[in-house]
Amino acid sequence: MSLINTTVQPFKATAYHNGEFKPVTESDLLGHWSVLVFYPADFTFVCPTELGDLADHYAAFQKMGVEIYGISTDTHFTHKAWHDNSETISKVRYPLIGDPTHVLARHFQVLIEEEGVALRGTFVIDPSGKIKVMEVHDLGIGRDAKELLRKVQAAQYVASHPGEVCPAKWTPGAQTLAPSLDLVGKI
Repeated sequence: MSLINTTVQPFKATAYHNGEFKPVTESDLLGHWSVLVFYPADFTFVCPTELGDLADHYAAFQKMGVEIYGISTDTHFTHKAWHDNSETISKVRYPLIGDPTHVLARHFQVLIEEEGVALRGTFVIDPSGKIKVMEVHDLGIGRDAKELLRKVQAAQYVASHPGEVCPAKWTPGAQTLAPSLDLVGKI
């Protein structure tokens, strides 16, 4: 079963954010757009490239009213240690959630049970707590923050323009489509 248009299940976790440990629940995702970015583990190889890329684009997400949450099955203590010891991760200003009990990874169906780590899962959540975009990658395939930014822009556009859809490669300002019988077979 797809998670698209389902509501985020209740959870309680702890994040490392701006030098502090902070509680995070599903309620923190309400009222604004959120992006959850699951990754396998701290102190690894592809993960810091992805989180650093998101850090480089974080201001653009914030300008759109979007909060990013990085999530791995590590603890919030490990997130702090990584933040304190990695030049790349020290740039991260968004919350890094610890999921050592694997509750979140299971809720979002990205847990590799036998390894105790998460696949690279990306979830865009609307202000009501519904999942609008999901993408899951194998461990060796990194993600691109610019493409994620475009997907969030499209999700926000569709949410605020009922009856319109965004075609492939759509960017803000580009033409959208209004599905109708007149378009069938014309595209």
